[in-house]
Amino acid sequence: MKVLIVEDDEAIANLIKINLAAAGYDCTCAFDGKEGADCIEKENFDLILLDIMLPGIDGYELLEYVKPIGTPVIFLTAKGRVEERIKGLKLGADDYIVKPFQVGELLARVEALLRRCRKGDKRLFFHDVEIALDSRTVTKGGVLVELTVKEFDLLAELIRNKNIALYRDRLYEKVWGEPYMGNTRTLDSHIQRLRRKLEWEDDIKTVFRIGYRLEDGK
Repeated sequence: MKVLIVEDDEAIANLIKINLAAAGYDCTCAFDGKEGADCIEKENFDLILLDIMLPGIDGYELLEYVKPIGTPVIFLTAKGRVEERIKGLKLGADDYIVKPFQVGELLARVEALLRRCRKGDKRLFFHDVEIALDSRTVTKGGVLVELTVKEFDLLAELIRNKNIALYRDRLYEKVWGEPYMGNTRTLDSHIQRLRRKLEWEDDIKTVFRIGYRLEDGK
């Protein structure tokens, strides 16, 4: 599971990274809001740990940027008043932890939130297409669509990140699970087959010099 830590105190960020990495998480640190936004734009994360008082773009602004993506967010902040907690949760954070905190509590909160997200993430929808993640089946207008294993995984990744431009190398590495060596033929041919099978010629956009974006024009 990939975790983004957006925290301007490098000592705290590195402490969190060390402990999460020891628990098996793949962690990336960003030390201000702009760097955090850049990371989110270029890479997919399963969870974001987000400080509120950040240089440049603060945590509240960054949360608004994250919400359309659907990535779960835990606020880590010194702002501990009740009204501040209420504000953070109402704005869309999935959890709120006040500094200073015990690393053990943070790990427990991370694990609990990711468990909840996995349990709820059984189906994906885009227009008249429905993906059942447990049975790995795809229907369009109620009719079964036959996809290969990689076509299914690629489709799921596009839907999870709809309206977001996905870099070719990141998309390839996420779906194929191996380093991207610069050859676009495999990925491009799978995109073409998805467009044809789902009649999505106008929905899966090619983004010049970047990759692809599944665009919800409705």
